Amino acid sequence: MAELSYASGPSTRPLLGDTIPAHFTLTAAAHAEAQALVDRHSGRRWTYRQFDRDTDALAVGLLERGVAKGDRVGIWAQNVAEWALIQYATAKIGAILVNVNPAYRTHELEYVVRQSGMRLLVSQITAPPHSDYHVMATEVAAKVAGLDLVFLDTLPHDLLGEAVIGERESFALLLDLGRRLLGDPNAKYAIRLRQAMGELSTDDPINIQYTSGTTGFPKGVTLSHHNILNNGFFIGELLSYTPADVVVLPVPYYHCFGMVIGNLAALSHGASIVLPSPGFDPLASLQAVAEEKATSLYGVPTMFIAELEHPEFPAFELGSLRTGVMAGSPCPVEVMRRVIDDMNMTEVAICYGMTETSPVSTMTRVDDSLDARTQTVGRVMPHLEVKIVDPVTGLTVPRGQKGEFCTRGYSVMLGYWEEPDKTAEAIDAARWMHSGDLGIMDEDGYVDISGRIKDMVIRGGENIYPREIEEFLYHHPKIRDVQVIGVPDEKYGEELMAWVILKDGAETLTAEEVREFCAGELAHFKIPRYVEVRDSFPMTVSGKIRKVVREEGERIAQRTSAS
Repeated sequence: MAELSYASGPSTRPLLGDTIPAHFTLTAAAHAEAQALVDRHSGRRWTYRQFDRDTDALAVGLLERGVAKGDRVGIWAQNVAEWALIQYATAKIGAILVNVNPAYRTHELEYVVRQSGMRLLVSQITAPPHSDYHVMATEVAAKVAGLDLVFLDTLPHDLLGEAVIGERESFALLLDLGRRLLGDPNAKYAIRLRQAMGELSTDDPINIQYTSGTTGFPKGVTLSHHNILNNGFFIGELLSYTPADVVVLPVPYYHCFGMVIGNLAALSHGASIVLPSPGFDPLASLQAVAEEKATSLYGVPTMFIAELEHPEFPAFELGSLRTGVMAGSPCPVEVMRRVIDDMNMTEVAICYGMTETSPVSTMTRVDDSLDARTQTVGRVMPHLEVKIVDPVTGLTVPRGQKGEFCTRGYSVMLGYWEEPDKTAEAIDAARWMHSGDLGIMDEDGYVDISGRIKDMVIRGGENIYPREIEEFLYHHPKIRDVQVIGVPDEKYGEELMAWVILKDGAETLTAEEVREFCAGELAHFKIPRYVEVRDSFPMTVSGKIRKVVREEGERIAQRTSAS
């Protein structure tokens, strides 16, 4: 009988039983004078001792502000040091951090604020070139009762803008308040903080990350200390992280890639995090690697391509690099070869998973072949189980046969925030998380992700579900019906194409008109690049758009890109 597509991850290291702050306290004490965080854009640096003290102060400031265990605190910012400070400060008091995508606009922000029951939103004031967070956050706060705002007025001028904020809205004053209270000679606030930390459980919800769903609205993936601390820790173990490692992090903090694979993997091992720029900048990333003597660099394939093809790439000395993580979308073989050969990243790893699994379920190892790192997403992570099942019967298929990829273990989310029905659809009675991805497991346990059951589009590492965009475009005055599909794109992997049927009386609709309608309401990566007007859609009996439409869409996209 053929071996089944099931694998479990052995480990000589037990799972961590700590909360995030308890584990960090031990790490900070052991590496007090080592560098923890570098924000190159602002020129600021924190040792572990300083980072621990500032997150203590921020935590006390939040407590004094009335934030309590279980309250939802949003963070809406690019990759700035304050993001990491908020991540650890909220963890210290048991507040639930809500990650808000920096690309969101008013429509999306309001939904996330309402759905999470957000108590406080910590926000940038602006983000170059076009995002006025102050205006959008203020507009949402006026609509949602009980939402408190704090703006990051500690950033460089180009991230501040010209908005006028009050004292209560000042991040700098909140942090200073905490520092002053911690200096109380009776130490009552330090005692209060220790009591708050002592009331935490590893299974408490500590993070909500919103991921798009086929219902058209994002779902709040709810993760615990145990989920993300252990996932980050074991990623760091497989990357062989030590206090000597310096990790350059151009991937976004709002995503698991930044805050778990990045922050928690590195800081749980006493390593250093370097933020090269608030938004991705290939030149800034290369400069950070060279000048900080980085040992590790992260990115989705398009980021690595941009760095490799930068005209100044040959001028940088990257000999300090040895490892890193590439994830988000499949890696072309030639790109991986160049990353290994030209960037010295001989131990670079491929990670695969989903936000609902904290995120990594499989990962390549240091000694895996080039083929394994380009044709598979590695093997099961320590302490986890994975299997490939028949999507219809639910039975585990033999190795070498295609089916749905599933994960079980410590990494599986607590559920979708306040959506038990959606949770039950994703996690079965035996606690297996169903990914919706099609995969094949080979005889050695390596997994190849070969497609998607769902109609998800992956554009430059961003997971996009067409239904959400379709529901928004239905509000366009010219559109009667719309179907959004993904078409191949050389740069981003996939791009969005909207097929539309116009309302009576409407004669034309251009891609530019659609982009203008979406601007300021949808994140830029959700705005269709191509628009095709038709009288009708060829549909299957079950109501799905037929494959012929996708094939024709690919041809149209190719012609448009070439012209």
